Amino acid sequence: MNLKTLLLGACSALALTGMASAETLTIATVNNGDMIRMQGLTSEFTAKNPDIQVEWVTLEENVLRERVTTDIATKGGQYDVMTIGTYEVPIWAKQGWLLPLDNLGADYDVDDLLPAIRSGLTGDDGKLYAAPFYGESSMVMYRKDLIEKAGLTMPDAPTWEFIGDAARKMTDRAAGINGICLRGKAGWGENMAFLTATANAFGARWFDENWEPQFDQPEWKNTLDMYVKLMNDAGPQGASSNGFNENLALFQQGKCGMWIDATVAASFVTNPKDSTVADKVGFALAPDTGLGKRGNWLWAWNLAVPAGSQKADAAEKFIAWATGKEYANLVASKEGWANVPPGTRTSLYENPEYQKAAPFAKMTLDSINAADPKNPSVKPVPYVGVQFVAIPEFQGLGTTVGQLFSAALAGQMTVDDALAQAQQAAEREMTRAGYIK
Repeated sequence: MNLKTLLLGACSALALTGMASAETLTIATVNNGDMIRMQGLTSEFTAKNPDIQVEWVTLEENVLRERVTTDIATKGGQYDVMTIGTYEVPIWAKQGWLLPLDNLGADYDVDDLLPAIRSGLTGDDGKLYAAPFYGESSMVMYRKDLIEKAGLTMPDAPTWEFIGDAARKMTDRAAGINGICLRGKAGWGENMAFLTATANAFGARWFDENWEPQFDQPEWKNTLDMYVKLMNDAGPQGASSNGFNENLALFQQGKCGMWIDATVAASFVTNPKDSTVADKVGFALAPDTGLGKRGNWLWAWNLAVPAGSQKADAAEKFIAWATGKEYANLVASKEGWANVPPGTRTSLYENPEYQKAAPFAKMTLDSINAADPKNPSVKPVPYVGVQFVAIPEFQGLGTTVGQLFSAALAGQMTVDDALAQAQQAAEREMTRAGYIK
């Protein structure tokens, strides 16, 4: 064997070793627009980190929650980075299921994270257990032209009475316009996120101070009656199948007069590339009923590392990139400032370029700051959470109740039957889990 052959062989071996040493991160995420955009920009991360490859598992919201919960609870180890919500982080951190994010880098600037968002991701030990990719509250997005046509003016802080009246006046079935689009798809983070937050404004709560379920109380009846009647009068056909993405598509196509949902949708409905009504959208705070609470939630989609991961260093590198200031600048350079993931950093809301490009910036920040997870409803509650109850049992129970309320919206059962069955299911679950006797 001559020297040339030996050298070629050595180079091939080195190349193979280099290839073999590249770590592949498997990242589970939700099929929302900001995450789809992140996947498109991943090559920017791998170019700077050639020793790390990224493999995406992109799932519909309900499916994502089910898969990552099963994986982390059974120590399955399928994912190195998980996209999880504000609900899961404190519960899973307490269980020891998440690694603290101690190595995000000197330039990450944890103190720049919005206090309302950061507090929900911090463990009892003061450590950060997930980093927010985007944060949100909820607000009213509406068609300024249709409100004007109806002879109305949208207040910055509307009541549910105004919203109901406006939705009915804006409805034009012949033209394919629904006065309002609201979530109806069953799921604790789908229709129940909207309905739980709305119920707070009506004075309803999931449990009283002794953990007794409250679905047999008039406040829940008022909430669900209003919702079902409004959707029958002014909502789209098949609304019981519509979640965030379905309503987003309807609004962008000009088929909704109003949509009350996540503040993160603001950049999508005002983006002329995707939205046929981009130049006609206005924003207002989530509605109230005059009782002192608005129906706006508080949420963040976050990136976290499961405790069993063998690739924690690479995972934290990716998380620092995707949730850091550098990523915001990258999105701004490619897509414009209006499309930067919102709701996580003070510096974004202080940035004049963002303020200029994002007419929804102030309303988003005001909505996030107005949410109060520790005192979500008019009456006192024993739990933390605006659109969820921060106990492990809520995931299953919230979805069961969501299925009942979705069935009521679809006309498959009455509001009274749905509430009675929700009360029974909640009593059964809370007794079984030892909250009540």
